[in-house]
Amino acid sequence: MVKRNGTRRAARHAWCAAVVVGPVLLAGCGGGGDGNDIPPTATGTLEELAAQAHCEPKLQTDAQELRQANCATADGRYVLATFATDRGQREWINEANDYGGSYLVGRRWVAVSDAAVIAALRGRLGGTVETASPHHSGSGGDGGNEAGHSGHPGS
Repeated sequence: MVKRNGTRRAARHAWCAAVVVGPVLLAGCGGGGDGNDIPPTATGTLEELAAQAHCEPKLQTDAQELRQANCATADGRYVLATFATDRGQREWINEANDYGGSYLVGRRWVAVSDAAVIAALRGRLGGTVETASPHHSGSGGDGGNEAGHSGHPGS
């Protein structure tokens, strides 16, 4: 009897990833929308992605599983992160979603900023946009330009 648990487990994880990530990727392929000239999704190292985004990355984390840098361009500031695995990327995004924000997502990379910066960045890196609403309330860390401190948008 040949043991293939590792192969079966890998196939099951790949299938699960396709089921979870596939609809997100397909949602970014639909016609219409503002981005008429979205390039193919960029790939590469953190430095290669930063160069395509016209950014000089300021490295914050340099680990085997995650490399993360702060970037600033004429469009604004953002965080650019690359991942060793698809699973690591998805886990990072799932945790980051608790804080809200907009995410530009490519294969094993993510850029995080406000919606306007992400839209501009998408014109250089391609990718799909994901947005998240914060799951907590209170006075946020980096806002402050909105009128008062209302926790209700549009009020």
